[in-house]
Parts: sequence; structure tokens; C-alpha cells
Amino acid sequence: MEVWLALATAVLIGASVYLLLDRHLVRVLLGVALLSNGVNLALFLAGDLTRGAPPIIPPDADAPTQVAANALPQALVLTAIVIGFGLFAFALALIYQANRRLGTVDSDAMRIAEPVDARAGDATAAEPPEAAR
Repeated sequence: MEVWLALATAVLIGASVYLLLDRHLVRVLLGVALLSNGVNLALFLAGDLTRGAPPIIPPDADAPTQVAANALPQALVLTAIVIGFGLFAFALALIYQANRRLGTVDSDAMRIAEPVDARAGDATAAEPPEAAR
């Protein structure tokens, strides 16, 4: 079981790296989401899977009386899921605003923020505003 989950982790992280290297911002966002899920699965696997052993301590005991799952990786993954969702929502809002204001989600077409290089004579870059000079 752990081998298949490790393989799934590798596929998720590999696909996310492929998507992160794209110029299209929506694909980059999907790559970030896949990377978040891949890292969550890797954290979960690092905690060692224990089947049929919940991380529960009996009320009258100070420590587990039998084999119990490690609760720390589960708590870390739950926290990472919430943080990953927040990052995804924030990045989605940024991409939406970029598309609304610039009319594109292609990162190469978003050259308005780049300074003009006088030596290269790049005519496609936008001139900086007068107040910024």
C-alpha cells in the first residue's frame, strides 16, 4: 500500500512541476494545487501508515495501551490542507484581477511591470509612469 501511495506522490509532484513551468497562469495555479496535495501525501506517508489502529488513548491511561497511529502527521496534513486552500484562493483572486486588468493570463504578455531596457531597445515593454522616474 505504501509503495502505491509513494508512486502517487511522485506522479502528483512530477505533474505539478510540469505545470509550474508553463507560462499560462491558470496552469501554474493548478501546479501549485497539485504540489500542495503531493506534499500533503508525502507528509502523511512519512508518519507511517498503521491500519486499524486509531490514534486514541483510553480515558484511564496516560499512553496508548496498544499499537496506535501517529496523530502528528495527520494534524500537520489537516493544517497544510487549510493553508493550501487559502493559498489557492488568494492566487486565484490574483489571477482573476490580472486577467481583468491586463486582459491575459499569459505571463510573457504581462510585461507592463517590467522596466524598459534602453540598451535592448525593447519596444514591447511599457514606459514607466512620469511619477516613477
